[in-house]
Amino acid sequence: MHVPAFVLGVALIAGASAPASQKDATPEARLAQALEGRVAGKPVNCIAQSRITRTRIFERTAILYEVGGTFFVNHPRVGAQSLRRDDVLMTRRTTGGQLCRLDTVDLITRASRVRRGSVGLDHFVPYTRPRTQ
Repeated sequence: MHVPAFVLGVALIAGASAPASQKDATPEARLAQALEGRVAGKPVNCIAQSRITRTRIFERTAILYEVGGTFFVNHPRVGAQSLRRDDVLMTRRTTGGQLCRLDTVDLITRASRVRRGSVGLDHFVPYTRPRTQ
């Protein structure tokens, strides 16, 4: 298959000018990037499990729960060093449909679906976008 030189040139220029990939960034840097433009609020003990729309894991660092327009960051008090980006989180127990501080979340391998550890949650710190006036 013949690819025009112009297409190859554009691809090379785009690749050369692209910022360092997120994959190469530290978990802390990726978390900071996810929270960019947001302001931390007062930590809360629980969030409504049914309102969580997305969960992201930052290796050995934190779990980010998206609830509507608010991001809640949890730095587990126990087991954070076991967090991997490709884990599946499974909640062991909850209090009244709430995911709370002191709850335990199992870490399941995505490929084999085997439990490989757990984390003990801590406070949830809400991050919201500041309101414009």
